[in-house]
Amino acid sequence: MSHLKRIFCLGIVFAAAFRMYAAEINVFAAASLSDTFKVIAKEYEQKSGDKLIFNFGASSTLARQIEEGAPADIFFSADEAKMDALENKGRIVKATRKSRLSNSLVIVITADSPLVINAPSDLTNATIKRIALAEPKAVPAGIYSKQYLEKLQLWTLVEPKVVPTENVRGALAAVESGNVEAGLVYKTDAAISKKVKIAYEIPANGGPPISYPMALVTDSKQPEAAGAFLQYLSSADATKVFERFGFIIRPDRP
Repeated sequence: MSHLKRIFCLGIVFAAAFRMYAAEINVFAAASLSDTFKVIAKEYEQKSGDKLIFNFGASSTLARQIEEGAPADIFFSADEAKMDALENKGRIVKATRKSRLSNSLVIVITADSPLVINAPSDLTNATIKRIALAEPKAVPAGIYSKQYLEKLQLWTLVEPKVVPTENVRGALAAVESGNVEAGLVYKTDAAISKKVKIAYEIPANGGPPISYPMALVTDSKQPEAAGAFLQYLSSADATKVFERFGFIIRPDRP
């Protein structure tokens, strides 16, 4: 093989290797989306050649990290308030913002628990001493849960029993471990655990309005690649995955 031909072949190999991950996209997403995104990422990376790097956590924590300059390209929040705060500070590209998903709340207990919960008011019973919630002062799942219990005038009665956790997956884990008698989590979180069962399901039209917005971060280092992934999240393929995990698809409007 001639010297020039060898260089040419090496060039093709290096180009292919470079294209394997043409861009690295940092996605900051609510903890409740983690299982869904594992599936979406596998499909998208194969189609695009881009690499998706996820940072899952409480939306409040993620929003604070973005505000402080963390290297994020996309923010997918579990509530509108956290996205509003970033938009007001010019941290997200307003034109790319879209409310993509919804969810509902459920009361869960361990899979082998003898407890019977026929209504949210049963959380006040003496047999339930500890209730796990995502931090109700900051984390969307906890805020939604508190709003719902306040609406039913139950919050002051159950607040002394509340065990706040870092995020909704923390609340789920607390129930799974048996460290608490019950917990309030998203229906989608309850669905992925074999260690808990739904004791009471709060109807979507009876609970707080839950909304998951997504947007491009203003300081994105990969705006084109991130924008393409953001569009993919509204595609039919992504919709099927979201629905498979139990998410409610919001109307196709900003």
